[in-house]
Amino acid sequence: MNKFLLLFAALPLLWACKKETPDPQTEEAKVIFRISVDPSQERLDNLGQPAAMPAGHAGQDPDFYEITAHYLELAPSAYTQLGDGAVLYHAPEVTTGGDQAIDFSQRKATASGDIFLEVPISQFPLGDYEWLRLSLAYQNYGVAFYYNNQAFTGRLASFVGYNTYIDTVVVDQQSLAVNANKLQGFWAFETPFNLTSGQAAGTTVPNPLAASSPIPAGSCIVTGQLDQILSITGNETEDIEINMSLSTNKSFEWEDLNGNGKWDVGPNNPESVVDMGLRGLKAFVD
Repeated sequence: MNKFLLLFAALPLLWACKKETPDPQTEEAKVIFRISVDPSQERLDNLGQPAAMPAGHAGQDPDFYEITAHYLELAPSAYTQLGDGAVLYHAPEVTTGGDQAIDFSQRKATASGDIFLEVPISQFPLGDYEWLRLSLAYQNYGVAFYYNNQAFTGRLASFVGYNTYIDTVVVDQQSLAVNANKLQGFWAFETPFNLTSGQAAGTTVPNPLAASSPIPAGSCIVTGQLDQILSITGNETEDIEINMSLSTNKSFEWEDLNGNGKWDVGPNNPESVVDMGLRGLKAFVD
């Protein structure tokens, strides 16, 4: 064979054997925040105290599909005032509907157990942290209801943020055009028969630090203590995970007019939604 043909025939083999050696890269450590819901967690009131179901009311543990937060802050102590800690996340807000409001269209949708936020150590304020504040904005979940004594399941879109500009919300299969601001407690409910909406009178927001670090009325900033002190030195080489576990223990509450413990809806059983607030926050550092 011609020596030039032999040379060219060998070139692809030489190229195939040659390997690129990438420059070594080290990925920066992060603090990773997850949101999860737990119906077995203790049910708390606004002051972070155990709360029984009020007389004449009933509740159930919703089946969560989505939960959205719009504010996250770590506080060094029980006396750190709202906003004076390490504010790690603040969702977009708009004035499209008049007053300042959370922009529903730009929400960061999260399913239970999903990662909500990752903060590189280089961007994390150094220090020791004992408390966590998480402001909830939106929940989408399934609830059981009864119509003419027959059991059904519906889907509820629950807005618990202080004020939310909603263009259109897809509840399950159906959508509701709002194009307005809605205060805390607005909801839309899709059943196999129709799509309705309404306004709950109030929303529980547990804050065990109410005496030392109050939160504004009408907000949904749930406060919880970390299970151990979180110390950020800036020298961390491994990721730190924080699971923000929210109590959904009978967090969907209604006025139980007939005392049967079931949510009866319809013209003959107008049992009103009373509360849709989360019932406590625990934060676990791993």
